[in-house]
Amino acid sequence: MPALVTDINLSVDEKFLYVSCWGTGELKQYDVSDTLHPREAGSVRLGGIVGRAAHPAAPGSPLAGGPQMVEISRDGKRIYLTNSLYGSWDDHYPDGVGAWFAKIDTDPAAGGGLRIDEKFFPHGADFRGLRVHQVRLQGGDSSSDSYCYRS
Repeated sequence: MPALVTDINLSVDEKFLYVSCWGTGELKQYDVSDTLHPREAGSVRLGGIVGRAAHPAAPGSPLAGGPQMVEISRDGKRIYLTNSLYGSWDDHYPDGVGAWFAKIDTDPAAGGGLRIDEKFFPHGADFRGLRVHQVRLQGGDSSSDSYCYRS
């Protein structure tokens, strides 16, 4: 199964690059502080097309879809993921993609690494039949819209 990269995001300090691999259900974290020698610093799996990985909060419920939109907090310690790719693609996914939203924690000062927040997992009925696509954080995130806000 190809990774099917659907989003790429760089932390505000430009140390970590995050890559969502919707097809495999992986979020990859790369330390790019040495741009000539990037290295993988962390990886988590949620959903995926073939091996539908479950969230630790619902271990008996394999997730459909995969990490899609990535939003990184300005301090670089929290990464938020949603699973809806595009409505026309989601509709062709076996049994649909449903809706889920996850939070991943990392510690940039300790060199990265990714941990799924087991307490944060809105999904299914929480969204009343709607799909979730993109998250906007109050005060901005690491993407270009964060520079429109005052610290």
